[in-house]
Parts: sequence; C-alpha cells; structure tokens
Amino acid sequence: MGVATAVGASGSALLPAARAQADPGWTAAFKSWVPEIFRPLPDPPAHQSALVIGSGFGGAVAAQRLAQAGIQTTVLERGSQWPNDPFREIFTGDDLPDGRGFWHRTSFTGVTQVPMSFSYFGGVLDCTSYPNIDVWRAAAVGGGSIIFTGAMPVPPRELFDQVFRGTVDYGEMVSRYYPRVQRRLRLNAMPRDIYNSAPFAHSREWDRQARAAGYRPTPVDSIFKWSVLRDELAGRSRRSATAGRSNLGNSNGAKFDLNQNYLRVARATGRARVYPGHEVRSIGHDGKRYVVSVQKIAPTGEVLRRRTLTADRLVLAAGSVGTSELLVRAKASGSLRRLNGHVGRGWGTNGDVALARGATGIPATGQGAPCASLIRTTAHGMPVVLESWFVPGLPVETATLASLGMVMDPTRGRFRAGPGGQVTLHWPRNGNDRAREAAHSVNHLIAKRAESNMEYDFIGRAASASFTAHPLGGAVLGAVTDGYGRVHGYDDLLVVDGAAVPGSTATANPALTIAALAERAMDNYLGR
Repeated sequence: MGVATAVGASGSALLPAARAQADPGWTAAFKSWVPEIFRPLPDPPAHQSALVIGSGFGGAVAAQRLAQAGIQTTVLERGSQWPNDPFREIFTGDDLPDGRGFWHRTSFTGVTQVPMSFSYFGGVLDCTSYPNIDVWRAAAVGGGSIIFTGAMPVPPRELFDQVFRGTVDYGEMVSRYYPRVQRRLRLNAMPRDIYNSAPFAHSREWDRQARAAGYRPTPVDSIFKWSVLRDELAGRSRRSATAGRSNLGNSNGAKFDLNQNYLRVARATGRARVYPGHEVRSIGHDGKRYVVSVQKIAPTGEVLRRRTLTADRLVLAAGSVGTSELLVRAKASGSLRRLNGHVGRGWGTNGDVALARGATGIPATGQGAPCASLIRTTAHGMPVVLESWFVPGLPVETATLASLGMVMDPTRGRFRAGPGGQVTLHWPRNGNDRAREAAHSVNHLIAKRAESNMEYDFIGRAASASFTAHPLGGAVLGAVTDGYGRVHGYDDLLVVDGAAVPGSTATANPALTIAALAERAMDNYLGR
C-alpha cells in the first residue's frame, strides 16, 4: 500500500447494524460512471459441492484448483465486481477520493494529513479501526490484487524458517510453489525504459540516496503490466499507475489482478462462479455439511436478501481479519465446537511502517505507483526491509520520498468474541513501536548520509506504525490447522489466506507467499 493513515471505521468485518445512508446524488453519479456494479446480483445455489469465502490471492487459487479438479464451486465476495477501461475513471483517486474508494465509511486521512470526507458507499478499501491499530484490507472481487501496489518478492530462507519454524519447507516453496505463482502472475521487475521515465524520477532518487548511504537497492518483482504503463506514457490510455494511483484501484487494468488470471481460468472451466455483493455473517456445521449465513448487499449498503447456504467443502479465504472473525465467532457460538484454543491467536502486522524523507531535483510530474526496488538490513536487532514507494495520487511533486518498511517484529495480537458475537482485535498499546523505531532508524541514516534536504520528524510524518496493510494470522498453520491449512477437528474445512500465516512473511509483501501457500494447500487437499 501507499503511505497513509486510516481513521475511524467499524471494528468488525460485518457492516454496522445502523448504517449510514448513501447520498442519492453521489449514487446517481456512480451509476453513470460505473453502471456495471449496479447490475442485478445473481443468487448462488442453496447447496454447492465447494464454497469459497473470499476472492483474494488464497480464494482465487482455491477456486481455480477446485474447478479444474471437476468440483462445482461457489465463490462468495462481499465487494463488487469492478470493470477496467483504458479511458473511464472506474476507480477514484487518492488525492480527492469519493465513495468508490472506501468500504462503507465517510472519512479518511491520507498522506497529506488532511481529513477527507465523501459519500457512504461500497468502495474497494476497507479501513477497520481496532483499539491501537488500523487495518487496511480489500472489498472487491479480486481481493488485495485490486488495491495493493504489486510488489511480490520472495522472502529470504533464514527469515522464512524463523517465522514458519519447520511447518512449511522453504526448499519446497522455492522449487515448486513460488515459481508456479510467479509464472501464472507473470511477475517481473520494472523494465529500464519505465524506470528511466519521468514519473519514476522518485524511484531513481530513492535508489541514489540508498546507495549514498551504503545500501544496495535490489529490483522487486511486480504484478504490473508494463505494456499498460507504456500506453499511459504514450497517451494511449488514461494515466493511472504512472500518476500515483494504486491504493484505490487502477481503472485501466494496469495490474495483472486476479480477475485476469486465476479467477478467469476458474470461471472458464464452467465449474466455478463468483458472486459479488455477498457478505458472510457466520459459519457452522450441522453434522453433515457446512452451513453459511449470508446477506446480499447493494453497493449502497442496502441489504437485499438474507439466506442460509450449505456446502460439502468450505474454504476460508476472507483475509486475515474476515477468516479470523468467522472462526472466533463460530467457536464462541458453538457452531464449530471442535475448534481448538489457538483460534484468533498469532495475529501480526508484518511489521508495516510508513516512512518519508525529503528529496531534491525531482521533476514536478508526480510519482508512479509501482515499486522499483528494496534494501535489506538489520536495525535494533531486527531484520528490516525498506521498499521504494510513492506519494499517492498527487499530480505534482512534493519533494518527498516514501518508503514502506517491513520489520521482523515478534509482537502479536489476538481476536476475541464479545457479547452478541462482536469480534475485536486485542493489539498492544504502541504494539508496533519497536518496528517503527527500527525502520525509522534506517530511513534516518539514509537521509543523513545522502544529505536529504528535509526530514519529517518535526511534523510527525517521518514514520507511522499505527496501521497495517498486511494483516496476517488468527488461524495459523500448525496451530488452528495442520501444516496444509486443514482445520483441526473438521474434514473439508480449509484456511488458505493470510489468516494461516503466523503474523509475518519474513520482511516480504505477503501476496506471493499467500498464493504459494494456497497452491501448496490445494495440492495436498486434492491429492497431488
């Protein structure tokens, strides 16, 4: 994600009981701009052989693999199915966002530290505020592939092994599963012509400063389609990725998101169908099959219908927060009585820290979104990665270099269910302080050695660790599940998303590891 701070959201994956009202004028505008998301929503079958909750990296992999194995599969996704168009503004921008950007909320404070207000609507980014931490996650068909910034590096062996502690074999991941996902998502580093173009002057200056401080920037594999960025630069497409847009979606399909690969292949089999606008409220087992309570919701938040669906197989891929909340609620209510005491535990932020420092000599052309490079180091006894990032959505230069820091921070939180099934995340007060201090010390050293013209400490913007764009854990492999995501105590109940990861993907963006673990889980489940 880009550098921003989220404020004020519901502390639950469920929509609030008393909803705000969508503004009719804005709703009419959204209908004229993106009529596709207002089309009537189909109803999923009452019973299905396999039901997948969520359509992000884990859910999309599971859907494709189940469908290819001949298993009829339903995928439920609470968000909308957003189209792409090279010239329409499908998604809103970060600079002056509207309701298309955010999941049923009316305010947001971004990198400029200026609070923004907009119409209540079912946009693509869910910013959920828990005590002491804000969590960013997706609400769209394609999950995080719609709103992330595309960086998909492989974590180093020694750090991976520290995190997974033998539950997952690193050799198997790098020989089979990481390469499989890399091929299917066509991952590759930023080409030189893109890197040398005007919108990536900030990437070149970021690398220059890192080298001046004695670090060696390494290119990062990305999911962006460089041909689309070339179209933007040549005027053949509306500017998006080259104009600092990513957090709230790329209208022209600049990212090779999951709708263009795993989900497309799953649908093409004729045995998988994705149902947007379907939010799962609870899960259980009646002794014979899985029972799922779901409500169909319009983009405006109106509940259109409530139903109970059943399935022989249930795959949880609603993201770390969504999957953890469903399992914690199911354990508390007794609808899944055999869940063990590890449910809800082991949650972490991947050590996310947003960073900023000054720069000079960057042309006033704004900043392109794709990440070009990263550096690895150690600070305060913890491994640290800094990735070159961007200032989202601004058409002119701000003399600011942004970084995303990821720190091997052992701090963990826990989901708990309260009265009435409300689930909250218990995260320590100042729980990411160690990560912030470690990442900030690296950023400060670079600024000092590279003679950066400005630091942002005095206005509190040099480092922020009050958020995470990479929530992980809550149904951890080897604890809630076996080593392949099968939930202890239940046949045919799998976890294949970030909830299965023990709080960190070892100083790497999680998407590649989540997808690779899902491929591994499905190989095991399908007997390959």
